[in-house]
Amino acid sequence: MKCLIAEDDLVARMVLETILSEVSECHAAVDGEKAVAAFKTALDQGEPYDFLCLDIMMPKMDGHQVLLAIRELEEAAGIDELACVKVIMITSLSDPKTVLAAFRAGCEAYITKPVDRSKLLEEMDKLALFVETA
Repeated sequence: MKCLIAEDDLVARMVLETILSEVSECHAAVDGEKAVAAFKTALDQGEPYDFLCLDIMMPKMDGHQVLLAIRELEEAAGIDELACVKVIMITSLSDPKTVLAAFRAGCEAYITKPVDRSKLLEEMDKLALFVETA
């Protein structure tokens, strides 16, 4: 499994990398533009990300803008909705307007900071990101 962590805060990024490196290959982007560029590169190389942990408040492009750009890249590449990258928004914002905007932009899950390891892994499990191997 391959994950992109889009998080501008160093401590939050390190926490996510620590948790996720146990179950996934992790790459990180420190702002929205770098996240979109990393996603596009992986897609162009035929090695797309399985899921994305996306902060909302980031420099250059916020999480909503990043998510919309990623969904446009997937649509342009002919990726079926069911095969799109799974997106977990991870942010300190919990007001209903922000949460609703995230789901409208196309995220599948929403977690507020501070990140709880068991909650993150539970959300990943709900999204069927853990595949059993025979």
